[in-house]
Amino acid sequence: MTTVMVSGCYDILHAGHVQFFEDAREFGDELVVCVAGDDVIRQHKRRRPALPATHRLRLVDSLEMVDRAYLTSQGAPGLDFVPWLMVEEPDYLVTTQDDRYEAEKRALCELHGVRYEQVLKTRVADPVSSTRIRQRISVPERVPLRVDFAGGWLDVPERAIEGAYIVNCAVDPCVGDGVWPYKMQSGLGGSAAYAILAGDDGVISELSAGVGWQDPAVITETGLCVWASGPRPRLVWKSAGAWLRGRMAVVYVADRDPAADIAPLTRDYAAIAGAGSVAMHAARNADYGALCEAVRLSYRAQLDEGMAELPEAVGCRARKWCGAGHGGYALYLMSDGGARNDLLAHMPDSMPVEPYDRWGT
Repeated sequence: MTTVMVSGCYDILHAGHVQFFEDAREFGDELVVCVAGDDVIRQHKRRRPALPATHRLRLVDSLEMVDRAYLTSQGAPGLDFVPWLMVEEPDYLVTTQDDRYEAEKRALCELHGVRYEQVLKTRVADPVSSTRIRQRISVPERVPLRVDFAGGWLDVPERAIEGAYIVNCAVDPCVGDGVWPYKMQSGLGGSAAYAILAGDDGVISELSAGVGWQDPAVITETGLCVWASGPRPRLVWKSAGAWLRGRMAVVYVADRDPAADIAPLTRDYAAIAGAGSVAMHAARNADYGALCEAVRLSYRAQLDEGMAELPEAVGCRARKWCGAGHGGYALYLMSDGGARNDLLAHMPDSMPVEPYDRWGT
């Protein structure tokens, strides 16, 4: 009788695990599976397990290709199965090709006369991991996009200015699977929203792409937010922003050139920081006039950078390009709901947006 042994956490049992067990079983007549105890997962994954150890053991032991299953306890990292290896004395120890403890396991097998074999990580369609399943479970079905009032570019780590602020607001309509009422790649934070909906860390995703963190930060936090400029998001102040309701619209003005590299363009970062300071005080005091002034200051800096002038609209208190500008959406702050309705009726590619707070306040 040829015995094969495998070990792992199997925190959330999935098709990749089943395929691994089937592949390992082909090396012998019986398969023994060592299931990491809760303490082992805390040691190995630096987190608590999703399912209790006894539950995971029962699931693994119920599989047709598994002959015996044991719980392990914390030992040398990656070698928690060693006591059961001494009991079973298997002919084979099988791991996946990306096993992080390969060197230690090969040495162990050589010492005890056990053959060490590897199989592919997974051969199932749409492979997942337990970590990815945990992420998918926590992923929201819908997330807002955002409009930025002032301080844009100061969320890019290399452009950060100590003591400066970024002021933005999460907005409804929200986006999600099959629901995306906005143009793509247009300055409202869509790439960050897409990453969050995919279960990724939006901040890491955006910073890895070489852009700033403000989009995923406000999309995740929601509400009207004031952030400190710096290498990572730091929320200074927040409200639901209800006083902005009925006053905001976005207008898709022009396609953005996807080949244009606008990051190195000359711009007045001191002026951008000045607008951010005005916007910070406006947000904290719910002062709509001051917020409009901050948006006008931001727009002036955008024009100095070389962005095209935006169309005027009756009843518009302030306007600016969204995001990095040079195409895409523009934000219009209107004097009241009637002025906004008039803009929506007469300006093509316009739509209302409202402040969005996940607590509904």
